[in-house]
Amino acid sequence: MRENEHSNISILKEIAELLNEETEIVTMLKGALVRFLNGTNFETGWIFFINEKGRSELVVHENLPDALEFKNCHYLKKGGCWCVSRYRNEELKKASNIIECQRIESAIAANVGDHEGITHHATVPLQSGQERFGVLNVASKDKVRFSEEELALLESVAFQMGSAIKRILLTKQEQEMALVKERNRLARDLHDSVNQLLFSVTLTARAGIEMTNDQAIKETFKEIQHLTQDALTEMRALIWQLRPKGLENGLLEAIKVYAEMLGLKLHVTVSGVLQFPSRIEETLFRVAQEALNNVRRHAGVLEAALYITVTSTDILLVIRDEGRGFVIDNNTKLLSMGLQSIKDRAKSVGGAADWVSEIGKGTELLIRLPY
Repeated sequence: MRENEHSNISILKEIAELLNEETEIVTMLKGALVRFLNGTNFETGWIFFINEKGRSELVVHENLPDALEFKNCHYLKKGGCWCVSRYRNEELKKASNIIECQRIESAIAANVGDHEGITHHATVPLQSGQERFGVLNVASKDKVRFSEEELALLESVAFQMGSAIKRILLTKQEQEMALVKERNRLARDLHDSVNQLLFSVTLTARAGIEMTNDQAIKETFKEIQHLTQDALTEMRALIWQLRPKGLENGLLEAIKVYAEMLGLKLHVTVSGVLQFPSRIEETLFRVAQEALNNVRRHAGVLEAALYITVTSTDILLVIRDEGRGFVIDNNTKLLSMGLQSIKDRAKSVGGAADWVSEIGKGTELLIRLPY
C-alpha cells in the first residue's frame, strides 16, 4: 500500500473518532474539517447547510483567505453558486470539481482582500442514505482541479460527516421524545393531584360561605375562594404549557383556546400561509403562551391582539395589548423570567425577540423567526 494511502486511512480514522464524540453538530463539523485540512493537500474549506426550500446557510469555515472572510464571509453567503444550484436540483451526487464559482469570483472582483490564489474549489454533498443536509467545499492555492484520488478521499470524509449529522439528529429526536413523555407525566401528576386539591378548596370555601351568617367569616371564605380560583387558572395554564393540547388542530386554534382559558379576548390577524416545521410551530406556540400569560398577569386588561405575517423566508409574530405597560432599565441586563424565556426560545431557532412598552400605553412584543 502506498504511503499516501496509509496517510489517508489514518486521517479517516482520526476524523471518524472526532465524529463519534458526543457534541453539537457545528462543533463536530468544525473539528472534523480542521483535522481534514491539516492532514491533506486541501488548504481551506467551508460547509453550507441547505434546507428543504433550498435556502443555504454557511455553518462552518476554516482557514479562509481575507477576500472570502471579508465582513463575516459576505461573498460566500451572497449570490449564486454552481454547487448549491446543482445540489438544489438534485444533480450533485458525488465529489466534483467546480469550474467556476460565482461567489469566489465576486469576492476577487470586489478587491476586498487577498484571495491567496483560491479561485476554484471542489464540492461534495453531505448526506446519509436518502437524507441530504448540505455541501462541503474545499480549495487550495492556485489549484483548478483535484485528482480522482483527492475527490475519493473527499467523498469518504463527507460520508462520515453525513452519518454523524444523522446520528446526532436521531439522538436529539430521542431526547425530545423523552422530554415530551416527561412533560406529559408531570402534567398528569399536576392534574390528578394539585389541580384536584385546589378544586376541593374552592368547594370547601363555597360551603363555608353558605354555612355561616357572620359577614367577616363570609368575606374570608370569599377571599379564599377567589385566590384558589386564580391558582386553578394558573395551574391549568401550567399544565397546558407542559402538554399543549390543540396543536394537532393548528397553531391558531391552539393559541385561541389558550387565550380563552386565560379569560382573554384575542383578536387575530394573519397574512400568509401557516405551514411551518414542527419545531418552529411549537416555538411560536410557546412564545404566544408566555406573552398571553404576561398580558393576564401584568397588563391589567382582558384583551389582546395577535398578528402573524409569513414571508418566503421568515415569520413575524406580534402580540399587542393596551394595558399598564412597563419600563426596562437600559443599564441592567436583567429581564423578567417571562421576557427572558421568550428571548431564549426565539434565539434557539435562530430568531430574535424585541418589545416596545410605555407606562399607561401598553406593550407590543415582536418575534421574528426564520424558517
